[in-house]
Amino acid sequence: MAADAPYLLRSSMRGRLTLVALTLGSAVAILDSTVVNVALRALGEDLGATLGQLQWVVNGYLLALASLVLLGGALGDRLGRRRVYVVGMVVFLLASMACAFAPTVEVLIATRVVQGVGAALLTPGALAIIESSYAPADRGAAIGTWAGYAGVGAALGPFVGGWLVDNGGWRWVFGINVPLCLAVLALTFYAVPESRDDEATGRFDLGGAALTVLALGALTWSLISARETAPWAVLGAAGLAVVAGVGFVRRERRLPAPMVPMGLFASRVFSAANAMTMLVYGALGSVLFLLVLQLQVSAGWSALAAGLIALPLTISMMLLSSRAAALSQRIGPRKPMSIGPLVCAAGVVGLLGVGEGSRWWDVLPGMVVFALGLSLLVAPLTATVLAAAPDRYAGVASGVNNAVARAGTLLAVAALPAVAGLSGTAYQDPVALTHGYRIAMAICAALLVTGGVVSWLGLRQAPELVPAD
Repeated sequence: MAADAPYLLRSSMRGRLTLVALTLGSAVAILDSTVVNVALRALGEDLGATLGQLQWVVNGYLLALASLVLLGGALGDRLGRRRVYVVGMVVFLLASMACAFAPTVEVLIATRVVQGVGAALLTPGALAIIESSYAPADRGAAIGTWAGYAGVGAALGPFVGGWLVDNGGWRWVFGINVPLCLAVLALTFYAVPESRDDEATGRFDLGGAALTVLALGALTWSLISARETAPWAVLGAAGLAVVAGVGFVRRERRLPAPMVPMGLFASRVFSAANAMTMLVYGALGSVLFLLVLQLQVSAGWSALAAGLIALPLTISMMLLSSRAAALSQRIGPRKPMSIGPLVCAAGVVGLLGVGEGSRWWDVLPGMVVFALGLSLLVAPLTATVLAAAPDRYAGVASGVNNAVARAGTLLAVAALPAVAGLSGTAYQDPVALTHGYRIAMAICAALLVTGGVVSWLGLRQAPELVPAD
């Protein structure tokens, strides 16, 4: 938004339409990181995929998103946040169409990566536009609304995917994106204002983006391939990931205009919130990935029934996210962001027993508790990350937090099946899957407890602005 342009008001027509465009676009991108989970069994059987290939169907998308979302935030700050948001949505739309017509699992994985590129361009722009375009008094409520309804996208994924798989086939899981993307584009052109960081100068940090892709890609491959590949290759890939990660940090410290200003991490609040994000979203992604498979393979549920079990997440996020944001503004983020992960962990413990013969009353209590914990922490987390960074770094801060969230899910989904002893076609064997599922869910509960402890120790002071580098 130009410096002399008035701020948007959340109560105005343009303010409401802008929020719809940003929320729906974010929800579509988030939904596509979860909606595919419920279709994995069907597409795996149709395309003859192994468990490792199914992991790549999920992780190809997450890898591109986590690796490039930082670049997406920087591009938006420099070239115009609305412009980059629109480009990302167009890429996402075209890639979704390609996914729907993929003839082999290899082609599907490749098109999922392109989908992730589109998501990386559009995802950070939504929060950055809210932070830079809405009146200061309306930003907290706007972020709470965005967090709640965008989070509904993730929660709706299994339900929508299940209905589509049972009634139209797994390809419709991607085809449904087409009308949603067109609606977002129309609303964006009509209502969303342009904004950018007028102080940004210098070249884009393409080298930093390449090192991020290399580090996360090599590490993900080593985790997924650990049980099926020669040890020297796995160790080599892991070593490459470490070298690329160290190279990224050193590069960002030296550059005058880095993709990630390392001064942001001088804030204890910013660092703690992102550490908690990685732990919590790693657990969240793994729970949704494994629970839906377990319900279909071991408990014998249909895709739709397995998807419906995520309904408590949808309802809870819709009803409670704005209230959680208001509570956080009143008492500070420390308690909601510490208690929320612990409540989530209790819910995961309640899901440990899911297996052969499980009915909805065996699964619902755990999901309700998990949903309540997630609703308590999501909106305060988002607001805390943005409040801990200067306004001019709104896109970068949003990009960092999104990258951390997707990287947490990416690495957890890559690692936990191998740690739990699952590989090859084990996901089709109810006995093997149940054994691995219970080990993985126990690890998820431990990750969530750790996330709560990190928040409690790291958020002992109110979010402060970090001095610009």
